[in-house]
Amino acid sequence: MRMEHGARTPSNPQDRPIALRYPSATDSVGLQLPHPLPEPELLRSLGRLVRGLSALFWGLPVALIVCVGIASAGWFKSFGVLPPLAATGLLLFGLWQIGDFQKQERPWRSALDRTRLLALVNCGLCPFVFWWHRIPQQPFFTGAVAVLALSGLLFLFNLNLALARLGAMLPDETLRQETRQFTAVNRGLLVAMLILVALSLLLPRLPGLPPEALAVIQLVNQAGFWSFVLLVLLPLSLTMAMIWKTKEVILASVFDARR
Repeated sequence: MRMEHGARTPSNPQDRPIALRYPSATDSVGLQLPHPLPEPELLRSLGRLVRGLSALFWGLPVALIVCVGIASAGWFKSFGVLPPLAATGLLLFGLWQIGDFQKQERPWRSALDRTRLLALVNCGLCPFVFWWHRIPQQPFFTGAVAVLALSGLLFLFNLNLALARLGAMLPDETLRQETRQFTAVNRGLLVAMLILVALSLLLPRLPGLPPEALAVIQLVNQAGFWSFVLLVLLPLSLTMAMIWKTKEVILASVFDARR
């Protein structure tokens, strides 16, 4: 092999450091990493990221189905509080896995830390769906389930924000645009849901409401549990689609780079 003026070419291609171009969370222009990661370390980080995204993709519908099924129909009675703990624990595991990626990015870390905190709250409150189904007349259990529902919405909101930060760091312009658009739509839907829930709780306490409005509010409150589940399906499905798309882009980038 010909070499010029002391230039040395590594005999093994894996010994060469890989410099990836990631855009900042506030800038759409690719930035050269100051300290490129060696390929084995980079692949380990990407592997944890893919595993974490897969855990989030499957954990979101499983957590919703398990918690709703236990609260409404008493599914998995023989297992006690283990099914909701396992479902919410899967989400927590996924968030801890993706936390090894790009630790130096402050907007990404901040959004991820808030999502982790809410995942911990969900994991701590999820056993109350089992206890509330057994003793629904207990006000403390009812309040805990209501707080869990609110925490779940906030978790989904912050997860979308974390996905937007993650998409902004990946070198795929199409993914960045789609993630930015769909996560914004999702956050808008979740804020609208929070406003509707607040109105349904506050309006009946206001004096002077017409009987028609009270009848509509009473009807919504009677179907409140299932209406809440149906409303959350749209932002949940959009979030799952963004998680899957992000994972596929990462896998395609890795395999293309290895060719």
